[in-house]
Amino acid sequence: MKVKHILNRIYVNEMDQAVAFYENLLDEKCSMRFEHKQFHLELAQVGCILIICGTDEVLESFKNTKATFIVDSIIEFKDFLLENDATIMKDVKETPTGINMIVKHFDGMIVEYVEQQK
Repeated sequence: MKVKHILNRIYVNEMDQAVAFYENLLDEKCSMRFEHKQFHLELAQVGCILIICGTDEVLESFKNTKATFIVDSIIEFKDFLLENDATIMKDVKETPTGINMIVKHFDGMIVEYVEQQK
């Protein structure tokens, strides 16, 4: 059971401008970019930044999630989290990049856990 990477979430209305800004700021290229049509979002990753783009109305329901933890085994993390006073807000489901779940930690922090496709 390992957290492989932690992504800080940035919520924006304009993807191209945000990608260019973070590429220049971090001196890294965008490593992932895709549309999540089900939720009317576009997502991109630049370094440790996960850029989530949509309208203010669409983004409103996502903004309470503060980080994305990329993990090696979402099921092992689910068991661990439940044993440690976390609450599963959105259970494990398939996404365009693998499987995820949304969890509220015992301290109130809301985190997306993602196990990426191999």
